[in-house]
Amino acid sequence: MAKPTLHPESGFRRLRIDIAYDGTNFYGWGAQPDRRTIQDLVEEAISRISRVDTESIVAGRTDAGVHATGQVIHVDVPDAIFDGELNYIDFRYKLNRILDEDVRIMSITDAPSGFHARFSALRRHYVYKLIDNNDVIPPLTRNDVASWYRPLDVDRMNEASKLVLGHHDFAAFCKFREGSTTIRSLEKYEWKRTDDGVLVADIVADAFCYSMVRNLVGAVVCVADGRKEPSWIAELLANKERVSDSLVFPARGLTLYQVDYPSDDQLLERAKITVSKRGEGQIYPE
Repeated sequence: MAKPTLHPESGFRRLRIDIAYDGTNFYGWGAQPDRRTIQDLVEEAISRISRVDTESIVAGRTDAGVHATGQVIHVDVPDAIFDGELNYIDFRYKLNRILDEDVRIMSITDAPSGFHARFSALRRHYVYKLIDNNDVIPPLTRNDVASWYRPLDVDRMNEASKLVLGHHDFAAFCKFREGSTTIRSLEKYEWKRTDDGVLVADIVADAFCYSMVRNLVGAVVCVADGRKEPSWIAELLANKERVSDSLVFPARGLTLYQVDYPSDDQLLERAKITVSKRGEGQIYPE
């Protein structure tokens, strides 16, 4: 991979853009030939207004069908497009007029010096929503809640989830990608049942590898419905045994809702540290 650009070129400014999208009808964030992706739509819209080809850098490359309410990108655009009456509110309005309704630009701000949407990030927050026991999913939430046919014990879910917290090689829970490491720091993995019966997982890590969250959900469900003991998850983690694809839960239950960054004066240093670790094969933020 090419060396990341940590500063915009002369005559350009770096913008931080916060985005929300319903991932149902997308093949994920990343651009792909002849497939509908969020990256393609967003870059095309920005390029139309800025009149230069624009490339975005994203905080988390969500998979096909995964949603976001707090996705973050940065783009470098010419200073000249703001020489007239165009301001950031107008820019957002124009972009949302161009974009399909399942993608929305939520805010546009000047990126602080040294900001890199991907490599400056400290951690990513995801939520996974699940209805068990074949209960009814209301029509208006059908696209962001997954379903399971057996009843699930939330206490057993949390007992199992605690066993994978920390800095580990998550090879058992990640699909292989050439050039990517599976070492991650999982900071939080907690389940609760809401008043309306939805099981909600809050999952936080420095970064996630391909299908990691949905694999972790599938493994915990095996414990929660009584098929496995909690220790089974610890054994998978330790032995780096790839879990079956049948345990990869649907993408529709997963939403990226927040990306954390350090204080402005630490952004560049954080990016440099992350890039250096990537070069050593220690981290590959997704």
